Amino acid sequence: MVSKLTDHKVLIFDVYATLVNWEKGIQEALVPLLSKYPASKNWTPREAFLAFSEVETDLQAQFPDMRYSTLLAKIHETLDQRLKAAGAPLDVSTAADPGTSTSVAQNGNGHDTYKNAHIKFAESIQHWPSFPDTYEALRRLSKHFKLVVLSNTDNASFKYTHALLSEGTHKPSNLALYEHPSGPKALWLPRSVEGSQSPFSLILTAEDTHIYKPALEGFKIALEKIKTHPALLDNSGSKDVRDDVLVVAQSLTHDIEPAAKLGVDSVWIDRKGSLTGKDNDGEEKKGTWKWRFETLADMADAVEGERRDIVK
Repeated sequence: MVSKLTDHKVLIFDVYATLVNWEKGIQEALVPLLSKYPASKNWTPREAFLAFSEVETDLQAQFPDMRYSTLLAKIHETLDQRLKAAGAPLDVSTAADPGTSTSVAQNGNGHDTYKNAHIKFAESIQHWPSFPDTYEALRRLSKHFKLVVLSNTDNASFKYTHALLSEGTHKPSNLALYEHPSGPKALWLPRSVEGSQSPFSLILTAEDTHIYKPALEGFKIALEKIKTHPALLDNSGSKDVRDDVLVVAQSLTHDIEPAAKLGVDSVWIDRKGSLTGKDNDGEEKKGTWKWRFETLADMADAVEGERRDIVK
C-alpha cells in the first residue's frame, strides 16, 4: 500500500534553505567583503554562495562543536584571508586588520574594523528573510502534524528566526518568548511557553546535538526525543517511530540523504534556483525522497487534499 503524507505524525524541518532564504541573506551580507577585492567584486550570486559553502563545509568538519555564530564569523574571516591573498583590496582602509582573529574578537578585544566585518556578518542571521509561503504554510501544517526543527544554527541566533517564523515579522511582540529555555540541558518545547505563537513542538539546534548535519547523529537524537517525549508522540518509548516521521528539507546533501540512510521518508522542498545541498553543477541526486514540491505551500495543499479525501 502506498503511504500518504497524512500517514505520518511528525515533521522534522530543516530551516535555512527550506523555510528561510538563507542564500539571499548570505549573499547580501557578503557584499561589503566581496566588493573590496578585485578577485570577487564581479562574482555572481552563485559564485559568492559556492565560495561561502566550501568554507562552511570545511570548518564544520574541523569544528563540529563550534557555535554557528562563531562559525559564520570564522567563514567571513577565512574568505577575507583567501581574497586578500589573491590580491590587495581596492580600498586598503576597508580591509580588516590581519592581526585580529575570531578568538580575540570574542574576548572583547581587537579592532572595531574586525567586529564590523566578521562579527557583523555573523549577526546578519537575525535579518535573513523567510520565503513568502513559509509563515502561512507552517500554520496549516501544524494543524495536522507535530513540527520539529533540526537546524545547524545555535540557540541564541535561532531565537530571531524562531520569532520570524512564529509571528511573520522581524519585530515580534516579545522576543523573549522565542528564546531557548534557561539551563544547559533544558529541552526547547515552544508550545509550552505561554504567549508564544510558535508552530513548533520541539527545536533542536547544533548547539543541542553537538554535531552538524549531514552527520547522522543529529537525526538520531531527534528521533530519540520524538520517541520518548509525550508532547511529540503518544508513545511508550519502545516503538520505532521512523514510520511516523517525515523529514522536510531543501538540501539533498544535508537532510534528504541522511534521512534515507536511517530509513526515514522525506519530502524534498525543491526551491527553484536554490544552490543549497546540490552538486556544484546542479545535478540532482534522485531516488532519496518520497515526495517533491516546489514550495512548502504546495506541500500544505497536498496534505489538505488528502484530508478532504479522507472525509469523503
